[in-house]
Amino acid sequence: MARSIAAGLGLMEFPFDTTAGFWRWVDLCEQGGADSIWQTDRIVSGAPMLECMATMAALAGRTRRIKFGVNVISLAMRDPVLLAKQCATIDFLSDGRLLPGFGIGSPRGPEWKALHLDTTTRGRVTDEALEIIHRLWTEDRVDFEGNYFRLTGASISPKPVQPELPIWIGGSSEAAIRRTARYGTGWQAGAEAPEEVAPVVAAIRAAAIEAGRPLDEDHYGAAFSFRFGSPDDPGMKPAMESYRKRTGRDPLGYFAVGDATTILQRIAEYVEAGISKFILRPAASGDQDMMEQTRLLVDQVLPQMSVRWPKPRKAA
Repeated sequence: MARSIAAGLGLMEFPFDTTAGFWRWVDLCEQGGADSIWQTDRIVSGAPMLECMATMAALAGRTRRIKFGVNVISLAMRDPVLLAKQCATIDFLSDGRLLPGFGIGSPRGPEWKALHLDTTTRGRVTDEALEIIHRLWTEDRVDFEGNYFRLTGASISPKPVQPELPIWIGGSSEAAIRRTARYGTGWQAGAEAPEEVAPVVAAIRAAAIEAGRPLDEDHYGAAFSFRFGSPDDPGMKPAMESYRKRTGRDPLGYFAVGDATTILQRIAEYVEAGISKFILRPAASGDQDMMEQTRLLVDQVLPQMSVRWPKPRKAA
């Protein structure tokens, strides 16, 4: 089966000078043919970062075509009933354009210490939350008795517009692989380079088949930062050091810095590893820089992706 390769744009920190600059960037993403817009989840941060669910609601009102998602919501830090209701409401109001992604949260995140949260239970909490969210989206009455959550006759309405609202799962551990096979409709890589992604994709495929619910080949995603320019450009060194500190990984294996050929080559490496959907993050700062980097991607990379990986024809 031919895969459909598509790219959206993503944000972690808020890199704009003004809110007007942010909305101009959103308009460019929609008008320029990007598949989606993504916001990283972070509750506690010294640097400016948008709250992800509020951002999804705002994007639903601003846009008409483009999809939008969260990469990824840390379920161990949120109430699953409220989150299920928020997702359903945003999907309903946007006519089915929400792409929620869920994970256990990075152990390096500042929330665990700042909010006095238990990191040792985050996987088990996430599993219970995923079951609750899925059932609230698909059932009219949910009773649940778990170690961390209890529900009696819980329900939400309206339901999501999408009959099978996607559940993208993040993480590359063995537990994350099992979680994706059990609950997910897709998998979203985090800080993994192409060579680190391939074995995870293979493991998820095998686990999903064993679980009797194989994932769509189009539903494997990856994210990386890009810049048209040089690693010596202003702002690049802090961005790369921030990545190194946050992940413990070499940023040169993750960032794609150079020209359109460089970025397309990095995309091709991920495609070869089994990835079909991309979140491309501009390594830029300020309204003008963000617009310039994004416009170069829209003008030079997205058209080449369409030529190199044409979308398969839909069956009549």
